[in-house]
Amino acid sequence: MKIAILLYDNFTALDAIGPYEVLRILPGAEIQFVAKHTGVQRSDARALGVVIEHDFSTVRSADILVVPGGPGQAVAERDAATLEWVRAIHATTQWTTSVCTGSLVLGAAGILRGLRATTHWMFQERLREFGAEPTLERVVEQGKVVTAAGVSAGIDMALRLVARIGGEDAARGIQLAIEYDPQPPFDAGSPLKAPAHVIQFVRDAFEQLRAASG
Repeated sequence: MKIAILLYDNFTALDAIGPYEVLRILPGAEIQFVAKHTGVQRSDARALGVVIEHDFSTVRSADILVVPGGPGQAVAERDAATLEWVRAIHATTQWTTSVCTGSLVLGAAGILRGLRATTHWMFQERLREFGAEPTLERVVEQGKVVTAAGVSAGIDMALRLVARIGGEDAARGIQLAIEYDPQPPFDAGSPLKAPAHVIQFVRDAFEQLRAASG
């Protein structure tokens, strides 16, 4: 089971590492972190770097493709080489997946046209630019294309994939192995639940980050 996880500069760490921690336990899993160029790709916090040993020229197929999100997605979705690689890998996959704003990269590659899809709640309407129908669902399956909402939803998405590939008991076993038993201290993990002033606080923080990054 060849699993390719696309990375680019300014990716969000949990978008990639959450699915990685689930999918790596699949029997026979061979995971490759892939980027346009080999070397270190840094997360949006800059403190974390992942050493990339595989570039687009060396990975030409995969059973599963995972595209994470993060601030760097804005560059990735406009990069011709990245989009060409995503399309080429998608043609070979059993499952093409995204986490958070990684769905916008899939959209820019033309993969979401006519499909329902999800992404981080702040970027939902951008999906329409790519001919997709946005939804606030946490994980959306459309044939072999599976999109997950913001950041932590990548774990849910990966567990669903395991259930599809190896059966529900395999997924349950991995969920137990990583002790994924969410008990959040607040019921504020969705814009459908969070208070209005908290939603505005998060919106303002995103705008400040966007302005600071130019």
